[in-house]
Amino acid sequence: MELFGQTLSPGSGIFLLLALGLALSFEFVNGFHDTANAVATVIYTHTLKPTYAVVWSGCWNLIGVLTSTGAVAFGILSLLPVELVLNVGSGAGFAMVFALLISAIVWNLGTWYFGLPASSSHALVGSIMGVGLANSVLAAGHEFGDGVNWAKAKDTGMALLVSPLVGFCCAAALLLIMKFLIKREDLYQAPDKEKAPPLWIRGLLMLTCTGVSFGHGSNDGQKGMGLIMLILIGIVPNTYAVDLSTGPAAIQELTATTQTISYQMDKHAPGVAMAGFQAASDDISAYLKTSGKAEPRTFAAIGSKCREISEMMAGHKSLSEISPENRRLLRSDLYLTSEALGKLVKQHKIEDPAEQKAASDLKGHMDKVTKFIPVWVKVAVAFALGLGTMIGWKRIVVTVGEKIGKTHLTYAQGAAAELVAACTILAADKYGLPVSTTHVLSSGVAGTMAANRSGLQMETLRNLLMAWVLTLPVTVFMGAGIFAFVLRVLLPILGVK
Repeated sequence: MELFGQTLSPGSGIFLLLALGLALSFEFVNGFHDTANAVATVIYTHTLKPTYAVVWSGCWNLIGVLTSTGAVAFGILSLLPVELVLNVGSGAGFAMVFALLISAIVWNLGTWYFGLPASSSHALVGSIMGVGLANSVLAAGHEFGDGVNWAKAKDTGMALLVSPLVGFCCAAALLLIMKFLIKREDLYQAPDKEKAPPLWIRGLLMLTCTGVSFGHGSNDGQKGMGLIMLILIGIVPNTYAVDLSTGPAAIQELTATTQTISYQMDKHAPGVAMAGFQAASDDISAYLKTSGKAEPRTFAAIGSKCREISEMMAGHKSLSEISPENRRLLRSDLYLTSEALGKLVKQHKIEDPAEQKAASDLKGHMDKVTKFIPVWVKVAVAFALGLGTMIGWKRIVVTVGEKIGKTHLTYAQGAAAELVAACTILAADKYGLPVSTTHVLSSGVAGTMAANRSGLQMETLRNLLMAWVLTLPVTVFMGAGIFAFVLRVLLPILGVK
């Protein structure tokens, strides 16, 4: 079976198509939740008819996805254990992919059914942590918890925790500022069910809807893209292990830079010799664990890997000239070295400013070769998001418009909540942090209700908070349970190792 430029066995081909289908299904269900928030205001206020609103939002989601950097996509994947990321094509890698996707999809469908704007980001992060914890228990040579990148989990957790607070406070403040500056009574009225709002209000609401849609595509859309790339890298590495479009100048620069950095690393490890490239990989993998400490052998291992990378790339004008087997090895070396350099810099283990800059620059060059997303992947994810929104928008729109506050959402409240949500999401993009469109927008609506003294429906808020609080622990257990079941029960039955 020929797929994506590589010959696969029937079993691998079926698994590839099934895994891609599940990844797109995750984004399809994501459309129920998060993209529905983007169109909630324009539909609820009769600014646009549902069909037009969804198409408009879908177009801007597509633009957001296409212009995204991929930082969020690969940032969230860095929560995964290193050995699973490097060996996605193994049985454990298959188990990981299914556990991540199935647990996140099941939770998203359940909360959507009850009309609760739950977070797809939380669901995916919880599933990843569950897989990491289960892997640390089931894999030999691990301590419990080694399977999770806790430093990255802390950054991600803070982003997911702080963003709703930002949404609540900033949306409340913005509404009060609008009331002070804009003396138009029609802006602060509930929507008339019989007619659309005045033209200038429609323009304002379309602008904020556009911002949220673009921001959602540029942030949430990346999560599905990252999962798809993880699948492609594991099953069809000949084509997707490294970016084959990398130009000759970039290859030459990376070859020379890795050689230079290898000398710098050796200076931090005088007298330490590596017993081969595999020993260097093992040392770096150990350092990348949560409990890993920087030692002279760590620097020596990075220096050894840099030399190996330089040797593999030397004399080539295109990465397609490198054999498929060496491409897989090159990706593994680039990933390990990049992550190790990043951790050294973050922990301030490299004190010389010039060396710090050189290490950071090299990491950036390496990431461009391994952390890339083809245009067709972005288009597929955007299409799945838009299709999900068309089918499942109504439950979430009603919750956002009528069930958070005791009064119906006004034009000004919708505009304030959406403007703050768009700005928060785009700010998170800059730092490669995943945030929840759902949490930010719902919190923003609640903030405007509080600022307007409209009152809040405590039953709805309790349900929302319960869904938000339970998302992480439930998906952690689901991810861990599904991973263990697939790895220890299902794959042995199928004869997959």
